[in-house]
Amino acid sequence: MYNYLYEQKGDILKKIIIGLLAACACLLAIMQKQEANTIIVYSSMEQFRNDELQKQLNQKFPDLHVFVMYMPTAKAAARIHVEQENTDADIVVNLETAYLEMIKDQLAQSSQFSKLDYLADAKSPDDRYVIWDRQAGSIIVNKDVIKKHHLDIPKTYDDLLKPEYKGLIAMPDPKSGGTGYFFYKNLVNKLGEKAALNYIDRLAVNVKQFSESGSGPVKLLIQGEVAIGLGLTFQGVNESNNGNHFEILRPEFGSPYSLTGAGIIKGREHNKDIQRVYSFIINDFLVYDKEYFSPEPILKQQVNRIPHYPKDIQYADMNGIEDLKEKERLLSLWKY
Repeated sequence: MYNYLYEQKGDILKKIIIGLLAACACLLAIMQKQEANTIIVYSSMEQFRNDELQKQLNQKFPDLHVFVMYMPTAKAAARIHVEQENTDADIVVNLETAYLEMIKDQLAQSSQFSKLDYLADAKSPDDRYVIWDRQAGSIIVNKDVIKKHHLDIPKTYDDLLKPEYKGLIAMPDPKSGGTGYFFYKNLVNKLGEKAALNYIDRLAVNVKQFSESGSGPVKLLIQGEVAIGLGLTFQGVNESNNGNHFEILRPEFGSPYSLTGAGIIKGREHNKDIQRVYSFIINDFLVYDKEYFSPEPILKQQVNRIPHYPKDIQYADMNGIEDLKEKERLLSLWKY
């Protein structure tokens, strides 16, 4: 218990330090915003992906001051919605399409900068942003914890309701992130609203934690705090490749997912330097990101270099995932 609390304090301290560094970087970027050749990118990707993007931008554009700043998708959209064309951001990356639809009047027509060939179900519905990512989920199992408790690996959503899994399941909170919401929305689409809410009530009995972040269940799986996590497939596969004894299960209704996108703030699209940076991000780095970090297919002839990634994934019915009003309505019914 002491080690666990010590690790938790370490994690909290690390988050505070990262937050302070991010705030300093944000302040520095804003102070330099008035200088020539300064470009700010709001990105909702995980930090390791942002770090790689920053590295590649520094190498590609030594003549520019490009700052990649982490901003959660809802916060970024809210900020841009309020500040509109006066926002500090020039480019946004990896914002959920529901939020991009909310702020699309603040985005410039930018699809003409894309040179990539997208799959039919991953094409942007609007020319003011391009699709960046397909974030998909799986049921992830820590086989060591399952074995420790002498349990069978679950095979269906109904299996997760069995009393022997009480306190051994984690799911992201739909109110705080897109991962939890796409699991929730898929259940509503598949079961109907009333049956889905009833299922969630029964599942909650077994849930140890509805985590604030989408990566929370995977972190709890790594720590051995839970046996089963509803989480992002690519995170589960990455941790499995890092030596954790995880098994990635395909949900019976298909893998739930949401799409994200990238765009340019209106009024910045005529800046040649912003055009250069944006074109590199959505053509070159996008391909790199899909090959090495987030490989769910959005492009024709897309290459996946991540070992042991599930093949021939069947995706779930995500009809209405982009409807922000419906999302707000369903979240109002969520009580956990």
